[in-house]
Amino acid sequence: MSFRTHLTILNETASAYPDRPVFRVPVLAPADNGQSASEEVVEGWKVITYSQFDCNVRSYAKYWYHTLSADGIPPRSVIGLWLSGLSYVDALHIYSVARAGYVPQLFSLRLPSPEVIYELLAKGGARALIADSSFKSILGDAPVPVHVATEVFDEDVMEDTSLPELSEPRQGEDIVMIFHTSGSTSGSPKLVRCSYRWLNAMIAKANVITRPRNQNVQDVSVWMGSMSHIAQTFMLLGSLQHGSCTIQPTKIAFSSDELMDMAARCQLNRLNQFATFLATHLRASRQNPKLLQTLKDFEEVVYSGLALPREEEDWAYRNGLRIKNLFGSTECGAMMLSIGGAGNDARFLRPIEGTVYGFFPVTAQSEDDDDKTAAQHLNANQQLLEMVILNESGDCPDPLLRSVEDGHFHTGDLFIEAAPGSYVSRGRDDDWIKSENSLRCDTKAIEDNVRSTCGDLIAECIVVGNGRPSPALFIEPKLVDGVTVNEEKLKKDIIRKTRHFHSRRYLHERISSPKFIFVVPAGTLPRTATKGNIRRRAVEEKFKEMLDGVYGMSF
Repeated sequence: MSFRTHLTILNETASAYPDRPVFRVPVLAPADNGQSASEEVVEGWKVITYSQFDCNVRSYAKYWYHTLSADGIPPRSVIGLWLSGLSYVDALHIYSVARAGYVPQLFSLRLPSPEVIYELLAKGGARALIADSSFKSILGDAPVPVHVATEVFDEDVMEDTSLPELSEPRQGEDIVMIFHTSGSTSGSPKLVRCSYRWLNAMIAKANVITRPRNQNVQDVSVWMGSMSHIAQTFMLLGSLQHGSCTIQPTKIAFSSDELMDMAARCQLNRLNQFATFLATHLRASRQNPKLLQTLKDFEEVVYSGLALPREEEDWAYRNGLRIKNLFGSTECGAMMLSIGGAGNDARFLRPIEGTVYGFFPVTAQSEDDDDKTAAQHLNANQQLLEMVILNESGDCPDPLLRSVEDGHFHTGDLFIEAAPGSYVSRGRDDDWIKSENSLRCDTKAIEDNVRSTCGDLIAECIVVGNGRPSPALFIEPKLVDGVTVNEEKLKKDIIRKTRHFHSRRYLHERISSPKFIFVVPAGTLPRTATKGNIRRRAVEEKFKEMLDGVYGMSF
């Protein structure tokens, strides 16, 4: 069996539509004195065609083949790439390393600890590291050769370099790329090894998700997130298949003005965004009729990662936006898509065609577990179900991530079946939350660390921050002889004692500033009636205004 890859798709589409735009990248106006990075002005949008992209990938591939071969690194070796994943040049490096015959192991800039990167390189068996230039100064003790992800190189050196054939046969279980879970477990992310069979399934699912509504118009979407993570990688797999175009914004949390500019000057007609960022545009559209009309004109508005706040979702439906919820994970890519439309079932999720999933009953949780499952909202005739990716499904992840007992992948995501074959999310059966860009954070690991390192200072603690840029810690201090604590000193002591723990974690998992620690009187944190456990969701709701203030946002 031959397996399609991101490279074969690019080759096919570049042959079919060589002059079509595949990317539009911003051309920034010269900065004025005193202008901050957040005030960047887009002067125009440069077009990259499919033939240019394909040609650039091959040129970069020759460079990396020449460079890595000089290090004595054979084809099929794992090569680490520590990049932002947010630019066209990053996409070139990622695709070209694969085109040169190597296996990319992708690291996000949100994991800025060299110590953890070195450990993950060792686990992946990587032979070299290609890093963003911003990391050059801290990689002097790297255990493998390090190369800077350059944008300019001497192409004459590679004139005689030959690349491997794209049609070279592979086994379905051979590894084609390596991602990492978006949250840390036991001090670091887990490796997500992706096989040719798995990638082939991703391509089939991406074809469905990004299928144009109008075959006579080229779809234009916008970069969703870092290509060092699965979401944007998945979306680009779909766009390439349909000959669509992807815009590189100035930043992932682009402004509503930039959104309207992309619609006007780049013909953006399909918006894919994480829910937190989409909610910002929806709120702004209440006072901006032009923005609302722009959103209504889109062929589709797909949000992912988190649920939209119900108020914003209702606003979108009332105003005729073609919104859909895309449910997915790093290990499996996109898994479910909401029905959409104007009916009562518009919000219901259905598995993407071609997949083989199971929805197995789990024991309903007590009120002490309401932050994990929201089981208290179930009706008497509703059963809580866990979504399980069966091992016969092409998108079932690496066997090392599957259950030892049954060989399937247990997602931990819980649903109710609202109608035959249609589901509504009911949270998870663990203590993980998602940040604003839908990356995961293990709250219990943070709480356990605080209790073990600061047990002499705190009586109770809870970590919150769902949909926020990073987590926050609420504590009830331990009083000594009834003496009131100095709150600022207490916060600084906690930061000092937990600093090493947080230094190993993704940026979105860290509590590194006293402003994200809240000290409240004993007994203030909401608890369950029976066992007295602190209720995470209730803390989020009770202290929402306080959290909005410190984050400078509302979600």
